[in-house]
Amino acid sequence: MTTTSTVHDHVRSLPADELPAYVYDLAALRTHAATVRDALPERVELYYAAKANPEPEILAALGPYVDGYEVSSGGELAHVAKAVPGRPLAFGGPGKTPDEVTAALEQGVDRFHVESAYELRMLAELARRSGRRIAMLPRVNLPLSDDSLAGSSLAMGGRPTPFGMDPAQAAEVVRTLADGTYPHLELRGIHAHLASGLEAPELLAAAAAVVAWATGLGVPLAEINVGGGMHVDYTAPERRFDWAAYGSGLARLAEAHPELTLRIEPGRALTAYCGWYATEVLDVKRSHGEEFAVVRGGTHHLRTPATKGHDQPCSVLPVEAWPHPWTRPAAEGEHVTLAGQLCTPKDTLARRVPVAGLRAGDRVLFSLAGAYAWNISHHGFLMHPRPGFHFLDAGPGGTARRDTGPGQGV
Repeated sequence: MTTTSTVHDHVRSLPADELPAYVYDLAALRTHAATVRDALPERVELYYAAKANPEPEILAALGPYVDGYEVSSGGELAHVAKAVPGRPLAFGGPGKTPDEVTAALEQGVDRFHVESAYELRMLAELARRSGRRIAMLPRVNLPLSDDSLAGSSLAMGGRPTPFGMDPAQAAEVVRTLADGTYPHLELRGIHAHLASGLEAPELLAAAAAVVAWATGLGVPLAEINVGGGMHVDYTAPERRFDWAAYGSGLARLAEAHPELTLRIEPGRALTAYCGWYATEVLDVKRSHGEEFAVVRGGTHHLRTPATKGHDQPCSVLPVEAWPHPWTRPAAEGEHVTLAGQLCTPKDTLARRVPVAGLRAGDRVLFSLAGAYAWNISHHGFLMHPRPGFHFLDAGPGGTARRDTGPGQGV
């Protein structure tokens, strides 16, 4: 998603003391979400994994395009239920506590993803106490070949992990749910999110493997959740996951199993493209033959590059005015490494960026910052100010709403 002129203009207009800032283009988010929704067949449900970016404005903007939201903690549950009241919720993730499950039951959560036999027994007892019958989807960790996971940036299944159950144990849980052992639990289907960062062919192969395993159990099922994991390419920010091919493949899978509803749970692939982390260059310096630019903020605001070990894509907005009486530092070479204000060499946002002539006072826009960015960052380290949050949304008069407070509920 190319940086919009609206985002450029807004960032240029910000006073230096309002940087760093997260800037979200909600109109661009809606356009992308509509494209994704249109690529999916009718019998595929789309839930948004709120962990990717739980800002209330993001959740609300996605509302018309998603069938519900997936939450993975009691905190996410309360936050999402308040931000988008009345929408279907699925409660997943390992390590659910009794208090969290009780809160979810009181909130009327529609689906629970069961991570273990212990969790099944806990849910059964709490459901009995509540007097409700609740829908369950055991999460299975299916073995996958190394080839099928070769392109994965993060594997949650197919190998030893704390997520879900081994197939034999999951099959036993399915039989227990199907035979009426737990009358307050309804076996609705199977859940399996095996990997992240895969392209459409690999994700479709994983989905087909999950469906084949689930339908081979010999137990009636209504739905199968194949998770998210769509690739977002940080080395080529204009490139997109092939939603058309993925939707076509899911349509073929759904046609082969008319008794099933398929569900996907993308997070990063929905919101990454709508957000930018905007900051300014504070200093430019040379060290052992390399040039570095120190920017306001850093990985305590935008932890993604440190987490994934990549260079965050970025662009420069030159600023001609220099308000200080001292000499303005500028890069002498062709490439500059962009680092933050933290006292650690790990506070690196992008290495050897081709930004010849970069100067202190210039502004830098880091793209693909709409997911797993602020909400996974170590905000308190060194106690720098929090960034502003700006949600641009052209209204009837072409104006933009602006919020400079810290992230809500994160």
